Amino acid sequence: MTGGPGAVLVLGEALVDLVPVAGDGALRAAQFGGAPANVAVGLARLGTPVAFAGGLGGDGFARTIEERLRAAGVDLTLCERSGLPTALAVAEPGAGGTGYHFHLQDTATFRLPDLSARAAGFGAVYAGGLAAVVGPAASAVRATAAAAAEHSLLVVDPNVRRDRTLGADHGSAALRALCGLAHVVKVSDEDLATLWPGADPEETCRELAAGGRLVVLTRGARGSTAYTATAPPVSVAATPVEVVNTIGAGDAFTAGLLSRMGALGSFTATPYPEEVRDMLTFASETAASVCARAGTEPSAPAGI
Repeated sequence: MTGGPGAVLVLGEALVDLVPVAGDGALRAAQFGGAPANVAVGLARLGTPVAFAGGLGGDGFARTIEERLRAAGVDLTLCERSGLPTALAVAEPGAGGTGYHFHLQDTATFRLPDLSARAAGFGAVYAGGLAAVVGPAASAVRATAAAAAEHSLLVVDPNVRRDRTLGADHGSAALRALCGLAHVVKVSDEDLATLWPGADPEETCRELAAGGRLVVLTRGARGSTAYTATAPPVSVAATPVEVVNTIGAGDAFTAGLLSRMGALGSFTATPYPEEVRDMLTFASETAASVCARAGTEPSAPAGI
């Protein structure tokens, strides 16, 4: 499988998160990471055909990443390969969420292929995360996203990361431009606060939706809301869960949203209101499955 109207192309980074070991904050454990890679694995686990296009290196971390993606059922045919090392993200959990310090330069992770000629062969193309703002990947993401905006359904999750390695504006201009190209934008309240500082989050979502987009705003424990140009906003409460882990929950939500969209018959920015509610509910359940245990792989919601 490399493409098809029911398949999703996920473009971006697969890296390694170094996360604190429970009971000993001085130790870090290596964990599969990268928002796009998490989305790809989530889609595959939910039964949606998915191809991941990222940069894979030649070290042990890269082999672990490849094994994880293949085990989930992700197509890696379109990946770029080199002998460079894998990028690292050092996780720093805190009361306000998990922060990261990144080690990105001179890695294989951000040597992405330009797939603008292949975008039309997929029902949807996902872009976002670090690869959208870190060179040399950013130019490939821009080119592929522009092609997807014309010939497929472009889905953007800016997934903003605040870190000095991304520049003074955290790549905000590039991410706002990417959202402007998209047919579907999934943003968190934190994303909006960084990309459109000082603006009312709901008004920003309405303005984005007015351009014909489906805009989905997630607010963690406060649930999610979808905005379209032609119907009132649709809100769904967060699925109750005893939280064990929050890393990867937003990516699982995105995977659930796209998986349900495909299962309903087509990848579209103009679903019916009842379909919107169904998609948000499914996505919320998918995110909850990640929060309920360690790790970032979701499980399919039961009975939806």
